[in-house]
Amino acid sequence: MTLQEAGFFLLNQLRTVYEEGEASAIGDWVMESLTGSDKTERMIYKNNPITTEEEEQLRGYAAKLLQHTPVQYVLNESWFCGLKFYVDKNVLIPRPETEELVEWVISNCRFPIDTLSILDIGTGSGCIPISLKRRLRKARVTALDISEGALTVAKRNAAKMGAEVEFIQLDILDPVSWTDLEPADIIISNPPYIPENNKASMHPNVLAFEPHTALFVPDQDALLFYKAIIELAKTKLNPEGLLFFEIHEDLGREVTELLSIEGFASEIKKDMQGKDRMVMGRRDGDRLTS
Repeated sequence: MTLQEAGFFLLNQLRTVYEEGEASAIGDWVMESLTGSDKTERMIYKNNPITTEEEEQLRGYAAKLLQHTPVQYVLNESWFCGLKFYVDKNVLIPRPETEELVEWVISNCRFPIDTLSILDIGTGSGCIPISLKRRLRKARVTALDISEGALTVAKRNAAKMGAEVEFIQLDILDPVSWTDLEPADIIISNPPYIPENNKASMHPNVLAFEPHTALFVPDQDALLFYKAIIELAKTKLNPEGLLFFEIHEDLGREVTELLSIEGFASEIKKDMQGKDRMVMGRRDGDRLTS
């Protein structure tokens, strides 16, 4: 099988379950990961054969993709903030809107970097704290997750990228476990926020493969994790510190009202799609700037 034949084979398989544009994008990603050659190089050498091992791997990838397994899990890789992260079913696939949250944190970082402390809650793959540590190298960065499997993935990514992040297994819903946490200048979280009743409308490659504990909250308590993290921030966020959340697009008002009740000024920021997806809070009530 030549490079060109391999590409056509994969694309024709993907067209049976994906729209043309998505099938093409996934096909290019898989072929580049498989061969180590970008699209231009594969066109130049289109008549070169792939190895027997590569052909077997390609057929295996195709079979998984036809079952709606996300390509990131098939390849065990996902790009975030220009970095290639290892991902598997223990962690959520990093999303572009979370990249925007990271950039918002950096743009509002007015602290002396030499003493800056950051706490990420519900770290998953480690994409948030690792990206922040790579950009704010002198900062002290700590990341929490309840899942041992997620922390294994996050530690693997931190080691690969040379990012010194402290990872702690902790249930943020258990206030007793907060005692030994150090105060932080920035607390950031992309917590579970999708109500259970949204499952019926979700894409099967999310619902069937991504970890539900990192996605869903009870319908009757959609702010469950925000409440806990805000309560934590009342004792662990340093004076003048900032609190950052990713939110469900329908929960902006509820999250800002909750912050107000607990004595925090807040600001909502829209993502590139024009949806309310981020909230910044400050305990002292000073005017917030984006």
